[in-house]
Amino acid sequence: MDVSQRIKEDILNNRLPRGVPLRQVNLSDSYGVSRIPIRDALLSLRAEGWLVTHGKAGVMIPDLHWKEAEDIYLMRAHLECLLFDMAFDGIKVADIEKARGITLRLDREHISLVERGELNWRFHEALYQAADRPTLHRVVEGLNKQAVRYLGFQYGPLGYRARSQQQHKAWLDMIESKNKSGSVDFLHQHIVNAGALLTDYLKNL
Repeated sequence: MDVSQRIKEDILNNRLPRGVPLRQVNLSDSYGVSRIPIRDALLSLRAEGWLVTHGKAGVMIPDLHWKEAEDIYLMRAHLECLLFDMAFDGIKVADIEKARGITLRLDREHISLVERGELNWRFHEALYQAADRPTLHRVVEGLNKQAVRYLGFQYGPLGYRARSQQQHKAWLDMIESKNKSGSVDFLHQHIVNAGALLTDYLKNL
């Protein structure tokens, strides 16, 4: 696991403080690496939305907010379904089998939240590649990477992991049966239901 992933994992598990500047020298000591990989990791994490600017040159971990969570799932529900609709007719048996293989890896118990988030994106990505729409694909990927920041809630107190996996498998069966409209609708509900549950939970914290 590289430094960027280690920092993500510590953010998800509340091992780094929110709302205060992260000091490169302290992170360098904590992770046992020089300041150069720390600097590069912080730049990457800021670009992905995991960190925000603090002061002139610093960064900090932002608080998680229901409005951001809602924005992410609303954008995903629209753009991701558009991308999937474009991909559907080009999805091959090999793409479905690749996605099924990823669901098996997601069934494992002892993997980190960061790895679960990455595998979840790779599962979806396997079914979107056929669209061959790189610009839209990059936007959808960015939204999925931002959504990983909320997995601590979804896979923790909300207990959504098992339900998500069941839906993934049902979705693959629907795709395999060539039911395009049903598959697009199913994806929309998959994203909206999880997003609305998370948003409501965060509103009540």
